[in-house]
Amino acid sequence: MTEKWRPSADWDSVRQRATALATARNFFAMRGVTEVETPVLCETGVTDPNIDSISAATVVSDSPLFLRTSPEYHMKRLLAAGSPDIFQIGKVFRDGECGDRHQPEFTMIEWYRCGFGLGAITDETCELLCELSEHGSNPVSQNLRISYTDAFVQNCSVNPLKAELDELRSAARQHLGDILNDELVASLGDDRQAWLDLLATHLVCPGLPKDLLVVVDGYPAEQAMLARINPDDPATALRFEVFLNGVELANGFHELGNAAEQAQRFALDRELRRARGRPDMQPDNLLLDALEAGLPDCSGVAVGLDRLLMVTSGQESLAAVMSFIPGRQTPS
Repeated sequence: MTEKWRPSADWDSVRQRATALATARNFFAMRGVTEVETPVLCETGVTDPNIDSISAATVVSDSPLFLRTSPEYHMKRLLAAGSPDIFQIGKVFRDGECGDRHQPEFTMIEWYRCGFGLGAITDETCELLCELSEHGSNPVSQNLRISYTDAFVQNCSVNPLKAELDELRSAARQHLGDILNDELVASLGDDRQAWLDLLATHLVCPGLPKDLLVVVDGYPAEQAMLARINPDDPATALRFEVFLNGVELANGFHELGNAAEQAQRFALDRELRRARGRPDMQPDNLLLDALEAGLPDCSGVAVGLDRLLMVTSGQESLAAVMSFIPGRQTPS
């Protein structure tokens, strides 16, 4: 008999997760935010060129269904139908993601606040993360803010909003050494955003200050995802991310409510997926219909609970804070 049946996390980690879940629910209850549940099986995947949806064949549908990568689309449909502020805690799924900081199944906390701008939702996100961290061995109580541009300038000496592709390549060659092999260079090709992502992953994020929450905002408009473009600086999006010790914990937007603009972004996503050789994905037309009906002015955030537990408990891998890891053998 093998020991593969044993959980990957110890009991202290299981108990810490239970406490974090109760803390999160109390946090939102105290603020009058209503918990909701939305489907895990969805009619469409996502067009995001950086995410692969997991399909699920069923006997009740001629077309494949997809495990959700986020509850975002359904939650926005609730908001468009008139729901008040809402939150959800649940499992989400993304293919091709497996390692110390990525798993194909993980737990997400996502919420939406009507009438909140980016400043208000950023403050609330930091408050939640600090409260959730209190039960770990490495709690955090402070945060600082830095723009995406300043983070790049400080850590790899390039302006990400203005640098040409050759400048990004040069910075990568200068700082990344053997990581930048011929195969990687060929895979990145002339995809400017892919080069920015490479620099962000290997230089910028690891170079952020440690032992406090770091809020990075002012992302390039090309990386707006589902966020509005900043009307005061059209080169940037009303989007932020929160990092702790170089690990991304949260991603937030002042949500885009324009259906036509969102449809254009879906189309651009699909073009980029084709250019990268990734499978095409149909856009979620029900989300577009909901936006057309009217999404209230709101901001939303998604927090990766597993990563938060990992960092605030001083662990090096998600396996240490998740009860079971599919396909992974735990030490006997």
